[in-house]
Amino acid sequence: MSIVALKNSSVNKIANRQVISDTLLELGRKDRDIIVLTSDSRGSASMVKFGEELPEQIVEVGIAEQNIVGMASGLAHSGKKPYIASPACFLSMRSIEQIKVDVAYSNTNVKLIGISGGVSYGALGMSHHSLQDLAVTRAIPGLDVMMPADRHEAKKMIEALSDYDRPVYVRIGRNPVQDSYTSSDYNFQIGKAVTMKEGKDLTIIAIGETVRLALDSAETLQHKGINCRVINMHTIKPLDEEAIIRAAQETGRIITMEEHSIYGGLGSAVVEVVSQHQPVPVKILGIPDEPAIAGKTAEVFEHYGLSVKNVSELAIQMVNN
Repeated sequence: MSIVALKNSSVNKIANRQVISDTLLELGRKDRDIIVLTSDSRGSASMVKFGEELPEQIVEVGIAEQNIVGMASGLAHSGKKPYIASPACFLSMRSIEQIKVDVAYSNTNVKLIGISGGVSYGALGMSHHSLQDLAVTRAIPGLDVMMPADRHEAKKMIEALSDYDRPVYVRIGRNPVQDSYTSSDYNFQIGKAVTMKEGKDLTIIAIGETVRLALDSAETLQHKGINCRVINMHTIKPLDEEAIIRAAQETGRIITMEEHSIYGGLGSAVVEVVSQHQPVPVKILGIPDEPAIAGKTAEVFEHYGLSVKNVSELAIQMVNN
């Protein structure tokens, strides 16, 4: 059975943050060393139930992102397994020095979960958008960086991280996203990309919420006679370079898609690999070098060409050139 969800499957109403909270609650019941820290974000991180059932395993720090990272690092040094759930826009910017020094350089087992990432805060604008976080965090030595495609992958990712003794930054959105997987019953490996659809004419490499968009674009292209490979690069660091090189060799063209600046994120990571090992045409789709417009995620995506129509047209143009 295919692991890819059908395009016309029922609309998902469960946000990744809820799945992560439920998964951490399951793990926390068995492992009392798991500690969740929130920065006035217990509600927005869907951690209310976790706090009610395991009150001794949750710490509310308040709006103090720099402090929350330092506290989590101290807990990790004491043998605990801290998970920070805090808005990505603040966690990845305001506390970046603490992440660099207290977490990564000190090699503490801290899991940083940036909630409401990308443009999911919508109308609040640039102050609340996190479109530079992948660029900043992946440049920090010793820090792994990941982003799940949907609720199923969010669950698999958190389960895998429970036994992963390394610092990690995970970014998720705020609202439910359409499924990319049929269920959580598949093999998930940190640092190993998932080929969601095979193809020989062109490859779309996507991350996070753009994976579903990539799958829908590939389906549209299939009807137009273009066989498109789709790769879910859920881990941007460590990067699955082998999957990228193989895609370049076998399909000759690559489109990358991300809810992030076109600088320093997935597209940059892919180009760094392709340019050194298998040069092929690459088109990076993301947010251009400007303050992103305010609006709902779908509206922002449409404005910047992160749409099935635009991706399909671009793919046809690349294949025909």
